[in-house]
Amino acid sequence: MPDSLNRPGKPTPPRTPSVSRIRYVLKNTFGLRELRAGQREVIERVLQAENTLAVMPTGAGKSLCYQLPALLIEGRTVVVSPLIALMRDQCESLRERGVPVVQLHSGLTPQETREAEQAIADGSARIVLTTPERLADSDFLALLANSGKVGLLAVDEAHCISQWGHDFRPAFLEIAGAAARLGRPTVLALTATAAGPVAADIRRQLGIPAAGVVDTGTYRPNLRYRAEALATESEKRSRLIDIVQAAEGSGLVYAATVKAAQEVHAALCAASVSAGLYHGRMPAQERSEAQDAFMRGDVRVMVATNAFGLGIDKQDVRFVVHYQMPGGLDAYYQESGRAGRDGEAADCTLLFMRKDKAVQQFFLAGRYPSADDLDALYQALHDPAPQDQNAWTLDSLQTRLDRPRSKLQVGLGLLQRHKIVAKTKTGALSLRKAELEPAVVRALMQAYTAKREQDQQALERMVFYAQTGRCRWQVLLEYFEPSDSPQRCSTCDNCVRMAKLAELALTERAAETVRALGSGDGDRFSKYSPLQEVLPVQPTPRKNNALELGVSVRVKRYGQGTVAAVDAISVTVDFADGSQRCFQPEFVQRFVPRGSRALRRLT
Repeated sequence: MPDSLNRPGKPTPPRTPSVSRIRYVLKNTFGLRELRAGQREVIERVLQAENTLAVMPTGAGKSLCYQLPALLIEGRTVVVSPLIALMRDQCESLRERGVPVVQLHSGLTPQETREAEQAIADGSARIVLTTPERLADSDFLALLANSGKVGLLAVDEAHCISQWGHDFRPAFLEIAGAAARLGRPTVLALTATAAGPVAADIRRQLGIPAAGVVDTGTYRPNLRYRAEALATESEKRSRLIDIVQAAEGSGLVYAATVKAAQEVHAALCAASVSAGLYHGRMPAQERSEAQDAFMRGDVRVMVATNAFGLGIDKQDVRFVVHYQMPGGLDAYYQESGRAGRDGEAADCTLLFMRKDKAVQQFFLAGRYPSADDLDALYQALHDPAPQDQNAWTLDSLQTRLDRPRSKLQVGLGLLQRHKIVAKTKTGALSLRKAELEPAVVRALMQAYTAKREQDQQALERMVFYAQTGRCRWQVLLEYFEPSDSPQRCSTCDNCVRMAKLAELALTERAAETVRALGSGDGDRFSKYSPLQEVLPVQPTPRKNNALELGVSVRVKRYGQGTVAAVDAISVTVDFADGSQRCFQPEFVQRFVPRGSRALRRLT
């Protein structure tokens, strides 16, 4: 139970159920005797009607943080989720536990929709699971608002609400407005990843105070990370097949593009690997069937784009391979974190080619609306609406402008926030300002300029992760949980390599000691403490690799740069193009200009 609920003599807040009541529901409905540390703090805040952002790693039990309070607070709970499959699984699980719950989304039959709406109208539905698109529907909002109090609004995968996030979904922008229409219930936002501006954006949109963030940590010791640099596509594909064939249990293979996913799927099938395929261009029925087959274990491996995975509750995924890197560490951690949800050891491998960066740069170029997109949207709203409609809607604007729907949604959201465009309950759009000066458009676009720069920095961090010689968990934790002294994990490929180097150094030192003692030269080792014979000792670098910060160096294939960081097993170099890469010391040479004997003597 939450510590504050267990303190004797502490007055019980008016909205907080008794400890005995909480324990009863926890045990008899969910079959649990106690809560995890992170769950306790989140649930306590929700029961005290405090808006909260919960950042919890995959497998930490985020769903219980709203399911348990839903049975204890006054009013119904509305849960917004980005995936129909997740809603379906949760709905079935809760019904098996005797919880009155309904789901509303585009995947239901007309009869199922009518039955769910009736359960909402008569008040029998304690929990309502729905999509952000459905929550934006004015009729559905009216049904929720007019059929009883909403006590809790839970937003799952909340990073989708942020335009700084890797899985930004424009429909999530409507949630803040929906919360106001529902009487401003307590808000609980949940995600596994919300670093820096993502968390700030979520808090701003949903009215969550800075003190309302509960971050239970990112580190998951059962995940073993590694990255492999490969030179050609055929080499990478061959390596993927080797990894998948050698791995035990089920796994995920992520590709950045539909074409790559299709090619990888064909290659695995040709190698007699039981594999399914999932991407956004497949018909909904095919996607659903592919997902069900993977969840049941009918296929061992799912090859997918990032369209697959949000909220997927498959506990026994033993490996995740990224055939192409995603656009940043947020997405990489989210996707690789779908491995090992049962707490057992799992492998997360990134296959890296330098040209993969260009794929992500292409995606970044089309992510946000341009000034031209915004101007076209604004000018279209000046024109009369189509004859069969009283006003412009998002659908009619998309037909008229023939531009990506996501860009139009983002652009409209921007214009709405600045009170340039108004949106009615029915979704009709109208201009509130007849003229928009070019300078105003430029000012509005400044935010997206900053976002593009943020995206580019995120991509550079991803490339650094792929190439670094440092502990991979250190790199991840420094991004998500900045710390002066992040600890090495001892399980990633670089930590294993470091340990082998240390073991080799001990072996060589021991052999040298034996040789010296045998030759009567044992006194030369008197300066060493006996502890040095049992503690890891890094090999002594060659003289020309005894590098310091700021020294000019040269790396084969990459050219000249400057040492940014150095330790016994790695050298981090800044290059003139703004990139930063990490190398093993033997690949880094001090830069010596031709013709300079004085400098050459330093080596």
